[in-house]
Amino acid sequence: MKTIARFLKDESGSTAIEYGMLVALISIAALTMFTAVGTKLSVSFTKAGYLTS
Repeated sequence: MKTIARFLKDESGSTAIEYGMLVALISIAALTMFTAVGTKLSVSFTKAGYLTS
């Protein structure tokens, strides 16, 4: 019984999990931002191409 209680109180691995979740959220935000910026750049270059033709 003491082993189970000690296991439930152990929080040594929680930091690694928190860092992993933080990295995942930052990656998702960066991917979303890069996709939005890439789409806008593509539209801008397409418009610029039509203007120079």
